[in-house]
Amino acid sequence: MRWEVQMKPEASHLTKGSLWKKSGGAPGFSSKSGDWDTPQEFFDKLEEQFEFTLDPCATEASAKCKKYFTKEDDGLAQDWKGHTVFVNPPYGRGIGAWLKKGYQESRKHNTIVVMLVPARTDTKWWHDYVMRAKEVHLVRGRLKFGNSENAAPFPSAVVVFHSNMLYRPPIALTPDFYPMERT
Repeated sequence: MRWEVQMKPEASHLTKGSLWKKSGGAPGFSSKSGDWDTPQEFFDKLEEQFEFTLDPCATEASAKCKKYFTKEDDGLAQDWKGHTVFVNPPYGRGIGAWLKKGYQESRKHNTIVVMLVPARTDTKWWHDYVMRAKEVHLVRGRLKFGNSENAAPFPSAVVVFHSNMLYRPPIALTPDFYPMERT
């Protein structure tokens, strides 16, 4: 299973002497919203492995699962028990609350939580929750979120929380995908 971003030899975001085009909607340039739609091709690779049943951080337009919670539903206040959950949380100051919720929900019977987060290893939430995950996969390359013309100015990680003995690990991890699995 390959969960990576295809790299192009000539990066379009390096044109005209500028690393990132603010006008292109690159994540990290706007504090208006921390919501960035998951790239569909990337999600499809995760879906193939995990078969998600719940998306607790969705809008009607961005929902990746039949069952989903919107901002109005408040996914942080909902019960995720018994679901295989895909979470692409808002990438703002509140991301720690989503990591905490993902970790706590994964302790419930028959619950797996897979989170797509920025690989910010210097943050409190990374050390408090990501380091407790059963698996952390660092994504090679940088993702293009939503309709952005540019790749994100940060690397991403796929974090897997679960406590199930019946969990099915990824079929085949390649050397391009860096697993850090705990038993």
